[in-house]
Amino acid sequence: MDAINATKARANLFKIMAFVNENSQPVTLTNSKGKNAVLIGEDDWNAIQETIYLNSVPGMAESLIKGKNTPIEKCISEEDFKW
Repeated sequence: MDAINATKARANLFKIMAFVNENSQPVTLTNSKGKNAVLIGEDDWNAIQETIYLNSVPGMAESLIKGKNTPIEKCISEEDFKW
């Protein structure tokens, strides 16, 4: 279910909402005027917003990549970290 026209979408809105939320798969809602829309689940939308925000912070992406590549034995334990 990648695309569905607006008329069918109206008739199956709750089913489509369940699908995008359960599968994390967006659905394109089409119309005859060529101005389509995309329906995504709320969790996916929140993740997109968070990613955009994190990418807007200077140096954040590089810091996350560096942290991901740091061996676990070189990390500070949570108990030793001062919040």
